[in-house]
Amino acid sequence: MDLVVLGLGYVGLPLAQQALRAGLSVVGYDVNIDVVRALNDGSSHVDDLSDADIAEMLRHGFRATTDQSEIGTAETAVICVPTPLSEDGGPELKAVKAAAHSVARSLRAGMLVVLESTTYPGTTDDVVRPILEKSGLTAGVDFFLAFSPERIDPGNEHYGTHNTPKVVGGDTPESTDRAAAFYSRFIEKVVRANGTREAETAKLLENTYRHINIALVNEMARFCHELGIDLWDVINAASTKPFGFQAFYPGPGVGGHCIPIDPNYLSHNVRAKLGYPFRFVELAQEINATMPSYVASRAQNILNDAGLAMNGASVLLLGVTYKADIADQRESPATPLARRLAALGAKVTYHDPRVERWSVSGFEVPKVNDLEGAVASADLVILVQNHREYEANRLAEVAKRFFDTRGVTSGEKSHRL
Repeated sequence: MDLVVLGLGYVGLPLAQQALRAGLSVVGYDVNIDVVRALNDGSSHVDDLSDADIAEMLRHGFRATTDQSEIGTAETAVICVPTPLSEDGGPELKAVKAAAHSVARSLRAGMLVVLESTTYPGTTDDVVRPILEKSGLTAGVDFFLAFSPERIDPGNEHYGTHNTPKVVGGDTPESTDRAAAFYSRFIEKVVRANGTREAETAKLLENTYRHINIALVNEMARFCHELGIDLWDVINAASTKPFGFQAFYPGPGVGGHCIPIDPNYLSHNVRAKLGYPFRFVELAQEINATMPSYVASRAQNILNDAGLAMNGASVLLLGVTYKADIADQRESPATPLARRLAALGAKVTYHDPRVERWSVSGFEVPKVNDLEGAVASADLVILVQNHREYEANRLAEVAKRFFDTRGVTSGEKSHRL
């Protein structure tokens, strides 16, 4: 085999797909037997790949397995397992360590091992390398080791694995060269970093940049509302400057695996190793994490202005995924928003064309199927995520009260964040 991908989720599957399209032989390894069976039966569990895409992969020779012995048959092993936050605010590396141990059991001289899972600087050298070297082989001498951050953007119709530049950094220059040569077989542009720590930090810088700028406009949304300033118009006006400005937009909170999670890896690493806080990141986290409560407070004020109490009011949430036009609910701000509304006594329901069942704090939230009927009857409708199926301006006209947290409506009946 040319490649074994460990972890067949949002990162691993698109990687395997592009490698197969370039003519590489690929096997996928995952510890979840249900995922493996579904993939081998041609069923996808990620947004960016359809069942037809999986069928195409199978025709090109792809197969998924839970058999660790398959790992040793590949020239290159790429680790794409999840790294959620641990209880102390750092990355939970159980899956990374388990994958590294699986590779170590089958590691052969000359193999290339690449970690793609987002983590703190030093993980590749300080955590993964010692595990792999328990095999008796030495990194940089007997095998090649590198880090290459994933840059998956679910639902992005323009940039995917093939045409998004790939950063690689090895623990030796030879490892960097080997990793660059591997990815160049199926990715248009490869960017060499000085080493694994630089490549690891590059990923964190990308998402920290977004995290902080989203927090900036989220805080501006609050005082612009108090001052009677239309922030959405402000952003549109500022965006006409052809240099020195990039538009970011406020919202009900940040979701997904990257923005609310990754910057904390860096903040945790700075505190643990240097003993002082990464103040920008921690302030941004504080601002963004409080947005669902702010939205709930604004919703309460909208009802108060109409002479209604939140306690007992019917509140319909539109779109409960973390991003438009995908089914991924990871870290969606809709969850803490629903929790806060329920705590205030609201009767919360939801509509989402991509989510059949939705639970918050162990309780299943009722789903409405008649969209316009539910919008018309609810005391308040909150647009949390603007899926393409929603005609927001029309829904705002139908609703008694409509709270738009995405700035997509223009009618006088709509309240915008």
